[in-house]
Amino acid sequence: MKFKVLSIITLFICFLAFSQEKKAKIKFEENLIDYGEIEYDSDGKRTFKFTNIGEAPLVFNRISSSCGCTVPKKPDQPINPGESAEIEVEYDTKRIGVFIKAISVSSNAINSNVVLRIKGEVLEEEEEDDDDKKI
Repeated sequence: MKFKVLSIITLFICFLAFSQEKKAKIKFEENLIDYGEIEYDSDGKRTFKFTNIGEAPLVFNRISSSCGCTVPKKPDQPINPGESAEIEVEYDTKRIGVFIKAISVSSNAINSNVVLRIKGEVLEEEEEDDDDKKI
C-alpha cells in the first residue's frame, strides 16, 4: 500500500514539474495583410511582425503556403523571449485577379500552429496606347 501511495505522489510531482516548463508564445501584430489593389508585376513582398511573449526561445519548425504563388521566409535564428522579428511573404504579382492565400506557421510555441492570411487583387497589365509610344 505504501508503494502505491509513494508512486502516486511521485507521478504527481513529475506532472507538476513538466507542466511548469517554460514555453515560447508567439503574438502577431496582425494575422491578415490586405494588399488592396496592386499593379501587375509590382512588389509583392510584405511582412508579418511578431513578438515572442513567452519565457523560452521561439523556434520555427515549418512555414508553408497554400500554393507556389506565395513564398514565405522564416527567421533563421531562434527568437528569444521579449524579442520581435518578421516573417517575410512574397506573392507573385504576375497572377491577375483576386487572391486569398494562407500561410501555415508551425513552431515550438504554446500556440504552435498559426494560420496567417494575405489577400488582394492584382490589376490587369496596362497596355501602352499608340499615343504613348515615342517615334
